[in-house]
Amino acid sequence: MRVEAEQDACIASGNCVMVADAVFDQDDDGIVQVIVDEVPAGEEDHAREAVKLCPASALRIAAQE
Repeated sequence: MRVEAEQDACIASGNCVMVADAVFDQDDDGIVQVIVDEVPAGEEDHAREAVKLCPASALRIAAQE
């Protein structure tokens, strides 16, 4: 499973990091950073919850290839 972030849409709320800190971080301006290429095993539910909770809809689950 992969997640993607649209950094231009990010409003720096930090919900993603609070819910899935193994997947997301924030830069010095608070903008989301995806810190993994693939969501680690056991973190999928956290990643999905972060996508759901993002107030700016800046996160999404990447389409499977």
